[in-house]
Amino acid sequence: MPESLRRVVPALALAAALATVVGTAPAQAEAKPEIQVKQGVTQPVFSYADAVREYVYVESSVDSDGDGANDRVRVDIIRPKESNQGLKVPVIIDESPYYDNSGRGNESERKTYDAAGNPLKFPLFYDNYFVPRGYAVLDVDMIGTTKSDGCPDMGGKADVLGGKAVIDWLNGRAKAYDAAGNPVKATWTTGKAAMIGKSYDGTLANAVAATGVKGLETIVPINAISSWYRYQRMNGVVYNYNYPSYLTNVVDTDPDAKCAAVRAGLDAAAGDDTGNYNAFWQERDYLHGTVSDVRKVRASVFAVHTLNDLNVKTDNLSTWWDALGDRNVPRKIWLGQYEHVDPFDYRRDVWVDTLHRWFDYWLYGVKNGIMQEPRADIQTGPDSWITQKDWPAPHTDKVAFRPTADGSLGLAKGAKGTTATFTDIRQSENAMTADVGTPAAGRAAFTTGELPVDLRMSGTPTVSLKVTLDKPTSNLTALLVDFGEEARVDWRSGGGITTNTDETCYGESTEADDACYRTTTTRVATRPLEIVARGWIDVQNRDSLTTSSPLPAGESGTVTWDTLPQDYTFKQGHRLGVILAGTDSSYVRDAATGAAVTVDLAKSKITLPLVTGTSLDTAGFGKKQGWHGPAKVDLPTPQARLF
Repeated sequence: MPESLRRVVPALALAAALATVVGTAPAQAEAKPEIQVKQGVTQPVFSYADAVREYVYVESSVDSDGDGANDRVRVDIIRPKESNQGLKVPVIIDESPYYDNSGRGNESERKTYDAAGNPLKFPLFYDNYFVPRGYAVLDVDMIGTTKSDGCPDMGGKADVLGGKAVIDWLNGRAKAYDAAGNPVKATWTTGKAAMIGKSYDGTLANAVAATGVKGLETIVPINAISSWYRYQRMNGVVYNYNYPSYLTNVVDTDPDAKCAAVRAGLDAAAGDDTGNYNAFWQERDYLHGTVSDVRKVRASVFAVHTLNDLNVKTDNLSTWWDALGDRNVPRKIWLGQYEHVDPFDYRRDVWVDTLHRWFDYWLYGVKNGIMQEPRADIQTGPDSWITQKDWPAPHTDKVAFRPTADGSLGLAKGAKGTTATFTDIRQSENAMTADVGTPAAGRAAFTTGELPVDLRMSGTPTVSLKVTLDKPTSNLTALLVDFGEEARVDWRSGGGITTNTDETCYGESTEADDACYRTTTTRVATRPLEIVARGWIDVQNRDSLTTSSPLPAGESGTVTWDTLPQDYTFKQGHRLGVILAGTDSSYVRDAATGAAVTVDLAKSKITLPLVTGTSLDTAGFGKKQGWHGPAKVDLPTPQARLF
């Protein structure tokens, strides 16, 4: 629960005052400062106001700006003053490129400093809450940003190894210096570290963990990237052009000329002209990359993501989560129904309590039972959450839905020789989903009848189409749609939250850094449909992400790909729909090819992972019964939330 705002917290009381000296008897020694644990959690017994605030520059192993010297990483530190008196503390790290540009959190907090350059304000609540409980908090400026040397690398070698160097320094394996150039050692720490953060910050946590660095005990990546290719591509389809130079310029507030050549090199190496996976993307792949590899992960992982995030899309989470599971990495997961939003802003009290127990367990060894709890927390509605053993739901069946020539979607195959045809044009998802039941040149639409029962999907749908083109390639889009009036989390507006004027406080405060943050309310909208999952592919990448293979005009080929994963319940009385189309202008920057796409319906299917317990063979929902969807669809396109 939130704590009352207190300007000063008493320091840890000594076990006994100095004894009165009698004759030549020695004074009683002061008690060694220690953490206190009650009811399974560390207690706020250290003074936040009196905490040590300092900074160092950690020397990395990279020279990202080519100036002939290894880049130094600025590390701002806040720790209990008792860590100068024998208390050894673990470390919570938020490494970020955003501390002097967009800021951190829903209120865009930036760092501030005193006249000597020492940190005054540490963004977010981590310092206010955890320092009084016996932790150090380190806010690390990613290489090329804020007060660190070098040039940003969009998830590449420099980004990764800069963060790794900080962990190495905490464990005596790297050098650090103060402002005067004097060596500084981290004598005050146990060497045990956690990394946490949302978006780019969480991405750095994934990346550093996948180097296998010793001393990094746990990470908490929130809406984080595990593959920068998946962040900017899907199966050869390009989300944005020249994105490396754009993003690295956004986070670098130094004069443009300093890193202009580096930015140009990133764009050239990315291969926008093909959309293929190449060496550039492999360096930025933390599952099987050249710098980071999930097989090296030593840290436990508490992964948090929102299922409607169309910035860091959910395939970044699902592939990372599955790979960790294959290696039996200790892990926990939260999945919300918002867009690119931190759990502090949609489940605040439960989040702070859970994070507290997670860090206490992994960094202090407090036996609090958190690893015996269900692994997965899943949001199922605006105000409802469930827990389960794992995610996706442990008991699912892969159910194949088949499109037919009359626009129906059912369990039986379409008649042999039946087809559907559409043209690859650029169009929005609103246009794709409007007036379903009426033929349209730019899409083919298929729907079930009314669902006789609730159907919960948990995991990743797969699309498999047998297609013929009249040109060498086409972009393909598949949308899985829930047709039915329903009050849902309105993730399309403000990420799904409204920021209020009142505040709650988590931890202790000073004049320069308070622990209080505005509350939020979940936005809810009632609409006649929702796009549940979506996925894209360039047909010439149907066999390989690294090599383009055009499909000769007039020849048929099978194109199979995964959509973005989801966890969603289609309600009884709703209709499940599948839309097949060309280029999705809502999220894809590729030009349409204008190809005519003919789909062999008898040899095509969409497979959904449905939670078991419902007999579908006799459900009888395959008949469409002449249904037409809403004539006009006006689903807002969410505002880009990069941070």
